[in-house]
Amino acid sequence: MSFNPDADGPHIRVGETVWPVRLVHHAQSRRYKLVFDGARGELRLTLPRRASPTRALKWASEQQDWLSEQVGKAAAPVHVAPGASVPVFGIERQVDWSPAAPRAVRLEVAALSVGGPADTVGRRIERWLKATALEVMTHESREIAGRAGLGIGRIGVGDPRSRWGSCTHDGDLRYSWRLVMAPDHVRRATVAHEVAHLRHMDHGPAFHALVDELHDGDVGAARAWLRREGRGLHRYRFD
Repeated sequence: MSFNPDADGPHIRVGETVWPVRLVHHAQSRRYKLVFDGARGELRLTLPRRASPTRALKWASEQQDWLSEQVGKAAAPVHVAPGASVPVFGIERQVDWSPAAPRAVRLEVAALSVGGPADTVGRRIERWLKATALEVMTHESREIAGRAGLGIGRIGVGDPRSRWGSCTHDGDLRYSWRLVMAPDHVRRATVAHEVAHLRHMDHGPAFHALVDELHDGDVGAARAWLRREGRGLHRYRFD
């Protein structure tokens, strides 16, 4: 086991593989916290604001049993390119690339059809997924809010890693665009969750009752899917 805080950034060897380490100083942290982020292919080490990075890295490098277990459980990143598969609306679609096909991404039953330069296929699919996510969740948000008689502000998408959606006091909603890769009932449950926050900014009984009323499916099943499968949506890489 080894670590190396060199000019290229610190890293730790786990078995035969060297993993980069992202150091995060946190003012409220009282101890070290080590997380393996398989989707990003890195270790994230949180430490108190005034703690020594060298000592923290030495401590992290000594956690070999835990690190080996986490690395072993992590799903390998999927680089989206011709021939790869990516889920859309919960269905695996193979990237069907042909240089003679139109550049614009087309959704088919079991494929994403796309032409143009092969080396930009991943980035173009990412842009298409983001645009599709914004269009679909804007429609669903306004539809669900309208049924509940709730006013709504701006709607946007991003790529947060700690939450699937958010609602501001001004009525603005923001979602993870990766929800467009999840099954429809999971995405719609998340939309219902954020729309319900337009009336209830807490997570009390009245809020949960409203989510159940607004969602056209099993909210518990959707939450369970995200707990079980949600992290895997972040393993798709488009660069």
